[in-house]
Amino acid sequence: MNATTPIDSALYAAILGLLGAALTINVIVNRVRSGIDSGDGGIAKLAQAIRAHANFAEQVPLALIVIAFGEALGTHSLVVHALGGALVAARLASAYALNRSLAQSPLRQFGGGATVLVVAAASAAILLELGGMH
Repeated sequence: MNATTPIDSALYAAILGLLGAALTINVIVNRVRSGIDSGDGGIAKLAQAIRAHANFAEQVPLALIVIAFGEALGTHSLVVHALGGALVAARLASAYALNRSLAQSPLRQFGGGATVLVVAAASAAILLELGGMH
């Protein structure tokens, strides 16, 4: 097993970094519009923006870490791209859904479920690489 630099994962980190920046800007814009400096002030749009940003911050770091570690340990590039692409799709769906409503929706469920599957699959890939079963 030869560790490699996770170049492919870096692409998804960059894309998701831009999404994270957009979600941060969305919170700022909603705070300025509402005049609320702390909390959500009971304003639905601000609460939705805050939750979309927080959900992203809760889910993306671990997912990127396990994808990158898998790649560094030798997981095939195609698998890394499949996991990264699925993570981007999941996080876009989740961000879109949470910015529209805090209620459950098919897009929100897809985003959450797909993110969990990406983390589990990337973790399995790491274990397979560590066990020499790649």
